[in-house]
Amino acid sequence: METQVSFSAKDVMQLRQKTGLGMMDCKKALAENNGDMAAAEQWLRAQRKGKMDTRTERTTGEGRIGIRIDGSQAAIVEVQTETDFTAKNDGFVQMVEDVVNEAITLPAGDLQPSEAMTKRIDDLRITTGENVNFARGQKLEGGTFGQYLHHDGKRAALVQIDGGAGDAPDEEMLKGLCQHIVFHDPIGISEADVDAAKLEEIRQNAIEEAKKTGKPEEIAQKMSEGKVRKYLEENTLLHQKYILDESKMIKELLPEGVTIKAFIRYTLGS
Repeated sequence: METQVSFSAKDVMQLRQKTGLGMMDCKKALAENNGDMAAAEQWLRAQRKGKMDTRTERTTGEGRIGIRIDGSQAAIVEVQTETDFTAKNDGFVQMVEDVVNEAITLPAGDLQPSEAMTKRIDDLRITTGENVNFARGQKLEGGTFGQYLHHDGKRAALVQIDGGAGDAPDEEMLKGLCQHIVFHDPIGISEADVDAAKLEEIRQNAIEEAKKTGKPEEIAQKMSEGKVRKYLEENTLLHQKYILDESKMIKELLPEGVTIKAFIRYTLGS
């Protein structure tokens, strides 16, 4: 005689709310597991994850960046998916927030997803049917942090400063600094972060160009230094003109004793 499994429509609905899957999938899972809710959820996860693992080669050109600051530590992550529709979904946005909240508990440096982060991402892979993956992440420790996340979640910056306890930049100024980093894309904080070979290449090219026009050596040298100075002003954070007030360089915004220790700039997919 066939055993009758006892579970109610309420049980099916509860499982559907927990997993985001269809009524028939949830009913089948409960039937396969004798009405055991926890076992049915695990069964669904295993069934769906097996199917999703065959789709990991699919392109993930959309997604979202998440940032979390907690006192003297901060984390930034990027999670990718296949479509903009999924990336804008409230469930995806919440998942990215959950992932970065977990990321900040990990050791500083480049991040690899923890078991909890992987499980949370797999939940979205299962419910959306898309290839969702952890693209990258970093954690910084020490000092004070500022952040900016663009409204579409596709561009973001995190800045770490040190010093200036008596006259430290406020949250709004740090946000402005991060906005500047997002839209001006500096290659480093100062000249010390620029490859010396790159500066020498600019210098020598400028000297050669000046000599071709008949300029004497002394003038050619001065012109080359001007080219190097312009390159640094355009590409290093401290020397760039502030996006919200181009009458000032970034270094002129910082209170005395305040230094920029690091910044991280993310653009989705790059």
